[in-house]
Amino acid sequence: MQSPWQTILQDAVSLRHTLHRSPELSWQEQQTAQRVRQSLDQLNIPWRVCAEHGTVGILAPNAKGEHIALRGDMDALPIHELTDVDYRSEVEGCMHACGHDGHTAALWATAAWLKQQEDRLPGPVSLIFQPAEEGGHGAREMIADGALDGVDYIFGWHNWPAIPLGQAACPDGPVMSGNGTFKIEVTGQGGHASQPELCRDPVLAAAAITLNLQQIVSRRLPPQAAAVVSVSSIRADAAPTVTPELATMTGSIRLSDPSLRETLNTLIQQISEDTARTYGVTATVSSEPRYEATINHGGAASRFRQALSEELGEDWCMESLPQPIMASEDFSYYLQQIPGAFALMGMGGESKYQFPCHSPHYQFNDALLAPVVAVFSRLVGAEIPESHS
Repeated sequence: MQSPWQTILQDAVSLRHTLHRSPELSWQEQQTAQRVRQSLDQLNIPWRVCAEHGTVGILAPNAKGEHIALRGDMDALPIHELTDVDYRSEVEGCMHACGHDGHTAALWATAAWLKQQEDRLPGPVSLIFQPAEEGGHGAREMIADGALDGVDYIFGWHNWPAIPLGQAACPDGPVMSGNGTFKIEVTGQGGHASQPELCRDPVLAAAAITLNLQQIVSRRLPPQAAAVVSVSSIRADAAPTVTPELATMTGSIRLSDPSLRETLNTLIQQISEDTARTYGVTATVSSEPRYEATINHGGAASRFRQALSEELGEDWCMESLPQPIMASEDFSYYLQQIPGAFALMGMGGESKYQFPCHSPHYQFNDALLAPVVAVFSRLVGAEIPESHS
């Protein structure tokens, strides 16, 4: 006969696979939110709508200890899935390629486990099921709608294929980088491709701008600065015999230190405009901020590391992982408001779990669900599942 914990874990895997079949993009998580809320109803956990598709559940609201929030994100990505799992996405061009289905399932399993000992929890626990992490600023909107009201500490995590299963990373200070995007419109003079002297080629200029922007990190920033400037697309639609009027470039920046943002954006604009001028064209640059760096608070990170050590053992820390990693997370919004910490938990090892996040071949490792529940339980001062005792 299955124990209550084994039943919870089995149901969490089933929920994860159900969510994986029906992924929803940022700010479209209507069915996902409905499933989360129905599942909380079945557990008799009260909840409220937050930021439309978000949900905040509450356990032990009258307990006298620290009020701790635990967060799981829910949105998918506009990626066509190329895995062969039998629960692969049934939504064309949409996939849980970052494991947010696993994050949601892990938080639900935590809720189910903690509900069984609600009367023994030392303090209130908020369960934050958040929409729109993938560039949609979901955390910001959850905060604006009161998700952190009365909360003392918040903890979150992300699966990370580059870390082996059984290891993790949770440093003091920056754990993930800030990011932003830029757009460069290069305007020239179009014409016949056989008469370059009568044209001013924006494609050639865009290529030169791309190369010159690579000098920012290598020659304009100190070697100690962790930053990335990436041109991710160049679009200049034209027939094979036509030099176009316009080339449009897009890209992103990554930065571990918020003070680098203005420097990077200024250099992108300066280099783009100056390079364009040498080719007889013009460049118009616009920049958009996305997320700031996810910066752990020292005390909360130490607490998280203790829980990871107790769960994963003395070799839990992936010390060889460069930190901060250059990916970004809107969990940064929470850490700008209250103390807390964010961890990267490994799921690699088997080849099928080594594809990076945002790959069409990415697969979440269900073996992560149990240790995440155990770590979360330790963080809120609860008993851990019996299989981990």
